[in-house]
Amino acid sequence: MAAPGEPLNCEDFSMFQEALRVIRTIDDRIVHSLNTSVPTVSFSGRVDATQTCEKLYQTMMEAHLSRDKAIKACLAQTSEAMGHLREERTKDADNLAVLKQLRKEQTKLKLMQSELNVEEVINDRSLKVFNERCRTHYTPPKVK
Repeated sequence: MAAPGEPLNCEDFSMFQEALRVIRTIDDRIVHSLNTSVPTVSFSGRVDATQTCEKLYQTMMEAHLSRDKAIKACLAQTSEAMGHLREERTKDADNLAVLKQLRKEQTKLKLMQSELNVEEVINDRSLKVFNERCRTHYTPPKVK
């Protein structure tokens, strides 16, 4: 499995997807993290909610950026492999092995692009939950 910050396995899509699942745990557990670390009004004096929310936000943003970077790196790697296969296809249009590999890479590229869309949905959901719980304690900087 890829830990956050490690490069993803771009060759095998199922391994790529599994690694993404593992590094998406911060987003899967955002509600739990907020419930256990951000106090309700009655307990607000015991914990510094501003600092807690800020730290959680920074951790969440780092995870989002590293996943986005990793997915885009795999997209670029797969696109490059497709470019090489297209060159081979133009040289030898009858080579079935090259055609089969090109189709496989095209499918993998489409699946990786769909993971980028999934990533956007996950990030939006996490930010929405974060804002619901932390809006009174911490205002994140505006993203350009």
